[in-house]
Amino acid sequence: MKTLGHLLKFILPFACILFTYQNSNAQILRKLGKVAERAAERTVERRVEKETSEKTDQALDSILEPGSGKKKKKRNSQQSGTSSNENEITRSNEEIDPNTQTSSESGPQSIKVYSKFDFVPGDKPIFVDDFSDEFIGDFPSRWNTNGSGELVTIEEHPNKWLKLLPGHTTAYIPDVTNLPDEFTLEFDVVATGLDNKTSSQSYLGIVVSDNNTFKKGANLGRVEYSFCQFIDRGVIVENNISSKRIIRNEVGADIRNVVNQKHHVSVAVNKERFRLWINENKFIDVPRLLPSNVQMQGIKFTLRGTDTEKESILIGNMKVAKGGVDLRRQLLADGKISTNGILFDSGSDIIQPQSMGIIRQIYQVLQQDESIQLKIVGHTDADGDDTKNMILSQNRAEAVKNALVSIYKVSSERLSTNGKGETEPVADNTSVDGKAQNRRVEFIKV
Repeated sequence: MKTLGHLLKFILPFACILFTYQNSNAQILRKLGKVAERAAERTVERRVEKETSEKTDQALDSILEPGSGKKKKKRNSQQSGTSSNENEITRSNEEIDPNTQTSSESGPQSIKVYSKFDFVPGDKPIFVDDFSDEFIGDFPSRWNTNGSGELVTIEEHPNKWLKLLPGHTTAYIPDVTNLPDEFTLEFDVVATGLDNKTSSQSYLGIVVSDNNTFKKGANLGRVEYSFCQFIDRGVIVENNISSKRIIRNEVGADIRNVVNQKHHVSVAVNKERFRLWINENKFIDVPRLLPSNVQMQGIKFTLRGTDTEKESILIGNMKVAKGGVDLRRQLLADGKISTNGILFDSGSDIIQPQSMGIIRQIYQVLQQDESIQLKIVGHTDADGDDTKNMILSQNRAEAVKNALVSIYKVSSERLSTNGKGETEPVADNTSVDGKAQNRRVEFIKV
């Protein structure tokens, strides 16, 4: 009865309004034709009915579902055009509480996929190029080619990208030489215009050779992966040793959905051994692809089989680094490691998923010896405001801690964090390579 009384209090006034409206307009309506009269009456009735309905709904909400008005308002704002992407952009720009989970709700889910990723990047950068110092439309100054190419931007993906053009003997060669026995290579790839007509002969190749010229090396290892969409073409691996082909094989793998999106390629060379990952999955692991006792001199990229009219293959964010060895033994032996291999989104504490190989090794050390406690220290380059860099480095250290806790279930009591910002550089902050060395994370036994 009390509920019914509340409802009547809201409904009766509006019934009176309807009656008053109809009477006050009666004289006007008589002068109109019957069609206009009915139309006017319907308009008045709909307007009053709408107002009555809204007030009645609010009354029901306040009586039957207290507090539901806020929820309804939120739903209306989403229906009015506020997309989930806009919400994520707003959230990523807010100040991050270092005591919370990572700053993006999707972050822990995306890096969880990489929880078994075993690629460990080198810790001493040799060549780093994100093309940030180059001009759009130019060919990058730290690369060479016997064909053509240009730097472009893409609306969906930030930074600059090198657009490759296919050619039977065309090569793209970064200015890297005298490669160490153990090194890693990482880069991102974006493909546009792929469809069911993309050729089955479309392949991007990565070559490690005994020269950094356009001549075919007497000693080399090559991996090519396909962009074909109508059939799965897999990954090709081959080599030359003393000008003789020893290995040539096509590894079956359906990567059509992977290459149709932005993806990350990782390569690890450990003397003769050659491994390749696309995103979190390892596709090639050949123990003796490269020759023994021959120093590799160059890295080359090749592209074949794509249609230049509708398809584009672009590479960017390249990094070559010495190392890629087992950090677990170094941490146990020295009690401290410093790595540039844990990467974050620019100006953010969001961990890039391909960094999980190192974090996984740290977890394995903690799992093996439960008495170990670690301090995680973040460092930045000198770009930007000093105070903001100090906060960012602290947040990044916290993000690494949160990954160990949330993904690998390490007790948070075993981990502490600190941020040093740009105060302890280990290299020149005026070059891309130097900045890459200064952006690092340290793990220290305490």
